[in-house]
Amino acid sequence: MQYFSHSVADTEAFGYQLAQNLRPNTVVACHGGLGMGKTALTRGIARGLGYTGRVTSPTFTIVNEYLGKTPVFHFDMYRLDNSDALFDIGWEDYLERGGICIVEWSENVADAIPPDAVSVTIERGSGDEERIITVTGGSIA
Repeated sequence: MQYFSHSVADTEAFGYQLAQNLRPNTVVACHGGLGMGKTALTRGIARGLGYTGRVTSPTFTIVNEYLGKTPVFHFDMYRLDNSDALFDIGWEDYLERGGICIVEWSENVADAIPPDAVSVTIERGSGDEERIITVTGGSIA
């Protein structure tokens, strides 16, 4: 599936729609450079799953939890070189909590990402604000 976003609001709206098709215990592996909209996508997914609070990047905390009707566990692996730190904070436990695990910079912990993960790649489009969002694989309802 491919979507063209022309603003942060479009990216959030796409995340909201995507959330309607995610099943509990799904991992969403996000790929894209700095400023591409991975956190905006996560904000939309969290809203789509009933969370109404603030959604921010967990760059320094590694994981943020957003508790709506379905919990969202938002990971940022930008500062990690490998998956050891991810396992140290209880990655396996998060996978079994019935929520959605969204992993920014998932390529840094590729060996920890399940093979049935939903892969989301966000790339710059033709304009400054345009983004091309490509979703593949995974357990989408």
